[in-house]
Amino acid sequence: MIAFFIKRFFQAVVVMFVISLISFSIQDNLGDPLRELVGQAVSEEERQALRDEMGLNDPFLVQYARFASKAIQGDLGNSYFFKEPALEVILKKFPATMELVIGATLIIVCFSVPVGVYSAIKPNGLFSKVVMGLSIVGISVPVFLTAIGLIYLFAIELGWMPSYGRGETTTILGFWESGFFTADGLMHLVLPSFTLASIMLPLFIRLIRAEMMEVLQSEYVKFAWAKGISPRRIYFLHALKNTMLPVITVGGVQIGTMVAYTILTETVFQWPGMGFLFLEAVNRVDTPLIVAYLIVVGAIFVVTNTLVDLIYGLVNPTVKLAGKK
Repeated sequence: MIAFFIKRFFQAVVVMFVISLISFSIQDNLGDPLRELVGQAVSEEERQALRDEMGLNDPFLVQYARFASKAIQGDLGNSYFFKEPALEVILKKFPATMELVIGATLIIVCFSVPVGVYSAIKPNGLFSKVVMGLSIVGISVPVFLTAIGLIYLFAIELGWMPSYGRGETTTILGFWESGFFTADGLMHLVLPSFTLASIMLPLFIRLIRAEMMEVLQSEYVKFAWAKGISPRRIYFLHALKNTMLPVITVGGVQIGTMVAYTILTETVFQWPGMGFLFLEAVNRVDTPLIVAYLIVVGAIFVVTNTLVDLIYGLVNPTVKLAGKK
């Protein structure tokens, strides 16, 4: 276990170094940040003086070394627009984004597991065929079209759900401001959560179905049938447990991916999270905020992948975390 963590720690350091280098290198292609800071009324001489003061005229390696030395200490620069540390600005929006990801994850788990298992048990049934057809459609439809369709149906036509915003929130544990614990917050959470879940839900249904069907054809399941074990025990204890191993692996990666996918969902629903903040930062050429966002999302990927490997090893004792046979 210790060897595993040491190995993954060094891997994480390398990955974060690459992410920070790429993130920092693209900032020159996003536009001139001085345009948003000082407007058009400032003379060219004053602009150059400001660029020298901000270090924007320094060589790339000098700028990156200065950035990296501060980043190690948790300083990712100050937002040009908010006039605050970029990391603090992002962390203020982080709970809203994670609230959306948690809501989408719960929807995916609650729907994909029973639907995928049932479709595997009765693959030729009408329900299974309908589910497989709809899953193809679900994979093909862009998330913003799903969002617009849900808004039109449930917010405009039926008037059941709010179409934008986060709704009423309450503070729990002294620091987490959440809409999970208010009726209005939950109502605002439904449509964006289903929209975000629509990206991954068809994938997980098809994955669980395929893995379950393969496991049901294995020798130990056939032996369990021969011993007269009840079908429910075979399906949900013997088969489902082994079906979930690859699902956990894919699921951990996709949860990290959903954090990045929230950009479109948050934009359509005007959800005040990190994704919506990122688009605003791009429009304002707020490069410290853009770089900080990319690094935070990269860190989320690294952490989730490490946790997935750990959980996989706990679920399947035959997997050796340290890589030894």
